[in-house]
Amino acid sequence: MQKTPSLSTGTTGKPTRKALAAAKAAKPAQVIDELRPGQSIELLKELHILTREGKLNQDTRRKLKQVYHLYQFIAPLLQDIAGAERDFALADHGAGKSYLGFILYDLFFNVAHQGELKNGHIYGIETRAELVAKSRELAARLGFSRMSFLNLSVQEATASGELPPVVDIVTALHACDTATDDAIAFGLARQARHMVLVPCCQAEVAGVLKKSRALNLAKTPLAELWRHPLHTREFGSQITNVLRCLQLEANGYSVTVTELVGWEHSMKNELILASRPASAPHAAKTRAAQVRLQQVLGELGLGELTARFAVESR
Repeated sequence: MQKTPSLSTGTTGKPTRKALAAAKAAKPAQVIDELRPGQSIELLKELHILTREGKLNQDTRRKLKQVYHLYQFIAPLLQDIAGAERDFALADHGAGKSYLGFILYDLFFNVAHQGELKNGHIYGIETRAELVAKSRELAARLGFSRMSFLNLSVQEATASGELPPVVDIVTALHACDTATDDAIAFGLARQARHMVLVPCCQAEVAGVLKKSRALNLAKTPLAELWRHPLHTREFGSQITNVLRCLQLEANGYSVTVTELVGWEHSMKNELILASRPASAPHAAKTRAAQVRLQQVLGELGLGELTARFAVESR
């Protein structure tokens, strides 16, 4: 075991600056059990999961656990599509600093399949040009060659030739208001096999509920669910995600709704996982979801949003 040298003292009886520096240099490096072989230390520093000195404190340890937790949801989807003969594609909408894309890349290519020839590409889609530029620079510096960053909105990306015709996985984490709906529309247009969505700040449905509140109060006692402004906001958020799930099911996806992390970390915590079978979807279940979707829209007076939650024609 390496011993820390004894500290020499000056005339004041306190350790000298030289002695303190020597003691610090001799101190063993922190062993971080949570890190996985092959993980990029530089990336973890850039994401502020590790400090500049490569240390992990209690707050960043919780953050790292959340990263692993999220990866556990997406890793099986990557495994599913990575077995195909062609290159797979993952598009992350509203990527911001591309935190998610970098983590997925590192844990999948550099850790889970270190040294293997796995084909695939991760696209970060973001409207802020400065963040796109920074992500491109970081990917080049880290040697993450299977990453691209596009300065596009979700709607622009839907028609863009910079993305392949088929995008296997679509992610949109904390996509505000209708951005989640745009990501779903993108996934449907690009024939996504899987979608991973964490909606945020839904306001559109609540606005429609508020506008038609008086009419609905006269029509049905269920309007009491959104009579008060606070309830309008909360119920609007809840029903938005219900409609999204029905829309996905009506398009042939199986849907699971769960928590992303503990509620103590984030109130915007609902994770929607949608997967389309490789074979033809179950026709009866798809038709039933289509009917329920229209019934819910009609019952709640949300008919003007029919186009927003449309079912793709095949």
